[in-house]
Amino acid sequence: MSEQPNPEATAHVRKTRVGVVTSNKMSKTLVVEHIARVPHPRFNKIVKRSKKYYVHDENGEAQIGDKVRIVETRPLSKLKRWSLEKVLSH
Repeated sequence: MSEQPNPEATAHVRKTRVGVVTSNKMSKTLVVEHIARVPHPRFNKIVKRSKKYYVHDENGEAQIGDKVRIVETRPLSKLKRWSLEKVLSH
């Protein structure tokens, strides 16, 4: 009498980030810097945390300085686990 869970309800929701392209020198790869504003664990002051992501850009759409949205994907290489979803602004 146990019901099967709805597969759409338990599907993995992919993480997304918004960042700025810092490098496009590699073929089909971007380096995107994401800056997160998070509270300090002890003092609760808002601090900036930055992280660089290697992003797959199949068509070479993004240029340095562009604001882009990236989405989590399967591992594409040793470092690439994200792909370009949309160029938000030039």
